[in-house]
Amino acid sequence: MKDFWEQRYSEKGWAYGTEPNQFLSTQAARLKPGMQALVVGDGEGRNGVWLAQQGLDVLSVDYSEAGLRKARELAIAKGTRVNTECVDLTHWRWPVAAFDVVVSVYLHFAPDVRTTMHRAMLQALKPGGVLILEAFNKNQLQYKSGGPPVVAMLFSSDELRADFSGAQIDVLEEAVAELQEGKYHVGPGAVIRLVLTRPGEI
Repeated sequence: MKDFWEQRYSEKGWAYGTEPNQFLSTQAARLKPGMQALVVGDGEGRNGVWLAQQGLDVLSVDYSEAGLRKARELAIAKGTRVNTECVDLTHWRWPVAAFDVVVSVYLHFAPDVRTTMHRAMLQALKPGGVLILEAFNKNQLQYKSGGPPVVAMLFSSDELRADFSGAQIDVLEEAVAELQEGKYHVGPGAVIRLVLTRPGEI
């Protein structure tokens, strides 16, 4: 899988564009300059760089060094900076209670690690911290706009509710969105969106 992402992010241009995910950008009111943000699976950096432009202190992590190299290039082009770390999230020593914001955009895990990874995202938040997630839901197989071609790697509301149990769920919705994100996310897509707040105890 690492080779797949290295190859994709080594292609000319930006695979998913240079603008932030649209749903993430609608959550701007939740963000404040100086917040510590973790962007998991940030690829070529479009979301991390946008957060940095909002004044956040950003750590972008991804499996692909080629992607993160582009993330640093994009940050320079946009007049900002992001910190990057090339990691396999399934073996990473996740920070605990370290971030005000965690962002996950189209990051899909195999079923045997999905819950563990989602719990790690929740635990990486400080109490009162916010997680913003958009991914594909299980109806995405009928569309041609991206995502894993395996239904078990697509998300449902019930799965996310269980994975993030104990959190305060502010938004959890499934919808069909018109995607315009680079050359690999184009056209209608079946998405799931989640915004939650970490309480004091989980």
